Amino acid sequence: QVQLVESGGGLVQAGGSLRLSCVASGRTFKNYAMGWFRQAPRKEREFVAAISWSGGPTYYRDSVKGRFSISRDNAKNTVYLQMNSLKPEDTAVYYCAARLGIGLPIGQDEYNNWGQGTQVTVSS
Repeated sequence: QVQLVESGGGLVQAGGSLRLSCVASGRTFKNYAMGWFRQAPRKEREFVAAISWSGGPTYYRDSVKGRFSISRDNAKNTVYLQMNSLKPEDTAVYYCAARLGIGLPIGQDEYNNWGQGTQVTVSS
């Protein structure tokens, strides 16, 4: 198990950028695949991006491809989500998630460690 703490959310105008960070506790962070999810008001939580334990393979939902970038620094136990060209429809609470092992999980039920979330609000 790892404890996850997100930060970096806030209010930004459309077209702006934010970088979310998620710091994990423990010494085995490098063994976890990591993901970002988001939940907008009155909507289901949805997958945003994932990165493998090695930091090599990544995967994105179609609506954020070319605008968002997921990366990780295993020495700092941190995963990042760089969000550029933000749109009002990106407004949501963003959650970091971790899953032990190899692979590139994109389903919520594949993850068993979750952070508390950080609010991102994009104004038009």
